[in-house]
Amino acid sequence: MADRQTAQKQPGQASGRAAQKKRLAALAGHVSDSSAAEFDRLIHERIRLGIMSALAVSPTIAFTDLKEVLRTTDGNLSVHARKLEDAGYIVCSKSFEGRFPRTEYQLTATGREALERYLDHMEALIHTMRGR
Repeated sequence: MADRQTAQKQPGQASGRAAQKKRLAALAGHVSDSSAAEFDRLIHERIRLGIMSALAVSPTIAFTDLKEVLRTTDGNLSVHARKLEDAGYIVCSKSFEGRFPRTEYQLTATGREALERYLDHMEALIHTMRGR
């Protein structure tokens, strides 16, 4: 008998649960919608998102500047940049300034489109979760 009493709904619980189910259904619909972009795990990682974001606002960025902005190591930046390069999202150019090597990165058109899709996807998720 005590179990039945605890299982009874409190006033306002039903509407709260209904709203929650509605938000979850909307989220599930967004995530499974074939017209929505696939969640791009390649971009989602913190360092790679930082690289893509920095390149979206600057035509080219030198390796040393990018490393400083992202507060990462040479090796970590190199690995993440290579993954984005392999995906065709960024291009890397190497040159010399006097005797010093200079590595610069640039966002490709494919990379810019992928970043836009990623941002659209994240905005839709945020919008859905906030119930608007």
